[in-house]
Amino acid sequence: MNIILLSGGSGKRLWPLSNDIRSKQFIKIFKTEDGYESMVQRVYRQIKTVDADATVTIATSKSQVSAINNQIGEEAGISIEPCRRDTFSAIALATAYLHDIQGIHEEDVAVVCPVDPYVEDDYFEMLKKLGKQAETGEANLVLMGIEPTYPSEKYGYIIPENKEELSKVSAFKEKPDLETAKEYIAQGALWNGGIFAYKLKYVLDKMEEYCGMRSYADLFSNYEVLPKISFDYAVVEKEKEIQVVRFTGQWKDIGTWNTLTEAMSEEVIGKAQMDDRCENVHIINELSVPVFALGLHDVVISASPEGILVSDKEQSSFIKPFVDLLDQQVMFAEKSWGSFRVLDIEKESMIIKVTLNAGQRMNYHNHKMRDEVWVVASGSGITIVDGMEQKVGVGDVVTMQAGCRHTIIAETELKVIEVQLGKEISVHDKYKFNLER
Repeated sequence: MNIILLSGGSGKRLWPLSNDIRSKQFIKIFKTEDGYESMVQRVYRQIKTVDADATVTIATSKSQVSAINNQIGEEAGISIEPCRRDTFSAIALATAYLHDIQGIHEEDVAVVCPVDPYVEDDYFEMLKKLGKQAETGEANLVLMGIEPTYPSEKYGYIIPENKEELSKVSAFKEKPDLETAKEYIAQGALWNGGIFAYKLKYVLDKMEEYCGMRSYADLFSNYEVLPKISFDYAVVEKEKEIQVVRFTGQWKDIGTWNTLTEAMSEEVIGKAQMDDRCENVHIINELSVPVFALGLHDVVISASPEGILVSDKEQSSFIKPFVDLLDQQVMFAEKSWGSFRVLDIEKESMIIKVTLNAGQRMNYHNHKMRDEVWVVASGSGITIVDGMEQKVGVGDVVTMQAGCRHTIIAETELKVIEVQLGKEISVHDKYKFNLER
């Protein structure tokens, strides 16, 4: 099974846990035997449980690559979008990646689905059915239609010709208003969750029709001029040979605090307590300070380095316009080598706690506009400063002036307090170099 997982967006409706780098699919909130896992970790694990040999490719932006590598390693293929061009171009690029880079034959089938649904293993069994149906060639596209549980304005609707598990599609409708959604459901319509299967050749041919390109190299190098249009508008609504497979299992689109808390197995994550008068209250606290909730009803509380949210659950879905007004330094992010958390920001200084996983290192780099100081808080490692190597351990201090090339290599898990000093501290003031040892 060849699966393309679409991983995009910033998930602003889940602020303050999400930010421009840490999208909602990377938030670790689902309880496991060993701790917590994120949406992307959960979905990847479920795919491999159902099909251990599945080829998984994640279509994403460059800003998410480090978080993906951090959370699921480097086993999955990654199709990197040079810029955002909506789902048609993202899917076409990932399809070309499968064909040209992974060596998948163009007559083989790919199944596309979002990276962040809350589902059980029966969903992935249905993905296999979807792929097998696409292999028959009876239709150019095979969609998964989700049995709706209520009329919603958030989803497109698939209207099948009959009520069998497999049916031809009589109409495909984009997101309607509430009354129209009720009419669609009365006609037996299914939600369109953006899940579909096709032979690679089909999508490569479609992209060639649109812009005269189908190879991965051409699509990647010309990505910024590719059509900025959704796959639904560009392909699905125009396709005549289309089938739908009905899915009746659990499926939740976790895009708001309200839907997220419905999927949580516990009411409190992190350092928090609530009294017995609280009803339908969820707390997620990523800070080291305690949170107490007393006598609250239907409320979500979330605290992270990005900020604090206290909201009625129904109203929490309207947070995005407020977050759009923020112009704030990213306070937490996962990288391929570990993670960082901003502790303090002043006019000419910034203090960051850096955690490197054992065996990992930062890029060899320098900064033109700031000095840096590292204080090793725990673990051991090796620093390289302008080519000079030095072992470091707890309590050691390393200073680096502007222009000095430097990196740190973790022998064990390594925690470092980094102090940045300068009149112009910016994420753009970083220049990478090759490291020869």
